[in-house]
Amino acid sequence: MGSARHLCSALLVVFLLGLHHSSSFWIVNVVFPPNAKPRVSSNSTPPLIIVPGNLGNRLEAKINKPTLVHWMCYKKTEHWFPLWIDLNMFMPIGVDCWIDNIRLVYNRTTRRSSNSPGVKVRVPGFGQTYPIEFLDSNKLAGYFFTMVQHLVNIGYIRNETVRGAPYDWRLAPNENSEYFTKLQDLVEEMYDQYQQPVYLLGHSMGCHYVLYFLNHQPQAWKDKYIKGFISLGAPWGGAVKPLRVLASGENDGIPMISNIKIREEQRMTTTNPWMLPSEEVWPKDHVFISTPTFNYTNQDYQRLFTDINYEDGWFMWEDTKNLTGDLHPPGVEVWCMYGVGLPTPITYIYDEEFPNGDPVDFVYADGDNTVDSFSMSQCKGWAGQQEKPVHVTEYRGLAHLDIVFHEKVLNLIQDILEGNSDTPKEIDVRSHIE
Repeated sequence: MGSARHLCSALLVVFLLGLHHSSSFWIVNVVFPPNAKPRVSSNSTPPLIIVPGNLGNRLEAKINKPTLVHWMCYKKTEHWFPLWIDLNMFMPIGVDCWIDNIRLVYNRTTRRSSNSPGVKVRVPGFGQTYPIEFLDSNKLAGYFFTMVQHLVNIGYIRNETVRGAPYDWRLAPNENSEYFTKLQDLVEEMYDQYQQPVYLLGHSMGCHYVLYFLNHQPQAWKDKYIKGFISLGAPWGGAVKPLRVLASGENDGIPMISNIKIREEQRMTTTNPWMLPSEEVWPKDHVFISTPTFNYTNQDYQRLFTDINYEDGWFMWEDTKNLTGDLHPPGVEVWCMYGVGLPTPITYIYDEEFPNGDPVDFVYADGDNTVDSFSMSQCKGWAGQQEKPVHVTEYRGLAHLDIVFHEKVLNLIQDILEGNSDTPKEIDVRSHIE
């Protein structure tokens, strides 16, 4: 498979270009992200830790496998190699090798997940920014690069005053306890080094990771070590898209991989069931999936998982539904930002081919084209539940991924870090009028 690397690089470029400005929640898809514009340096650079969203940082693997899914797959490697993003996944046979390498094996008895037999997976670069700035070593798939560069332009220093906190995004927090210990150590290390509390910034699912972390810290610890929490595009009430992902698959426009094929991998993470629309937030009669034989609400998850032949998903959802489902306030000052004004699917309508065919129609509501604004706006409720202030800014016309590199968002984050905590309630990114 290694001989096809140059072809894979070309395919990656084509794939990412095709996805540019798409509505993907599960695949980070920015090609050649824009350089941050030069800014006046600031003398105020309070320490900042960035927690990425799902699929939002690199993973590496080393293998010594007892069996292979295809004779062309590697059986053993001496060194760690890129697992996400792995260029081989864009080859016809390579995708089978990749799925077998990245998949998790869920045990219903222990309620725990493990790597595929013979596969070791690690998260490179904890505490550094490179694994979240670009998801590949060729720097084709950019994620937080523009934001980090903006921060550098105003006086931040990579891997010193701004740090990355990547994690194994295949796993929900209940199976990632070591990560939270490392995150706490990193916060305390930065506090001790710079003698001021730390800002936490999360995007999408990463915001739930931050919330889980803060919910498990004593208030005295948060008062000492945490300056504030900046959340971007958080699906606080869960996201509707994972229902399609788990039911019929979603290749997000990758022409080389079918929805059914990519569904194999998407059903092997515990984070997708974790992010399903919350029972605590959504109306019990809202139909998320409509088929000729049944309409599924959040009261029908067990039947849904049975009907799509994915019963492990029911156990994963039971394991994870209460991790952040009650949206217990974080107990720190919060800046909650998200996009609005874009049509966003909240119901998927299938024909008789369900679950092995794509949706034939959709019901839309307001959102950022990936997560609906009803879910993202749930942070407003914290204002009456905690003493620390809660600031909410809605960006009209801003898509889910664009929020991590849009100039107006970066400018507002800069204002927050420089101590200007008051933020506008709405910013229209479609014009120069704010």
